[in-house]
Amino acid sequence: MQKIFWVLWPSFVVAGIAEGAFFTLIDPQELYLFGEPVHLSRMTTYSIGFFGFWLVCAASSLLTWFLQRSASEVNKGVGAQ
Repeated sequence: MQKIFWVLWPSFVVAGIAEGAFFTLIDPQELYLFGEPVHLSRMTTYSIGFFGFWLVCAASSLLTWFLQRSASEVNKGVGAQ
């Protein structure tokens, strides 16, 4: 359970920072998706944007955690047949 928090907490913080920076520069009412204007409320756009940033940041944190495992963790259970 602790490893899940190692992935989700930093990604949550960075997603908040990324959303703040992104929506400081870009107005949610001027966004286009597949060439069509987005007709959602500002709050909905902020929420979708936050969860999108959080997903990308969590994937990054998960990849970092996955790549920093030791050889003994990676090979645990291999050959124990």
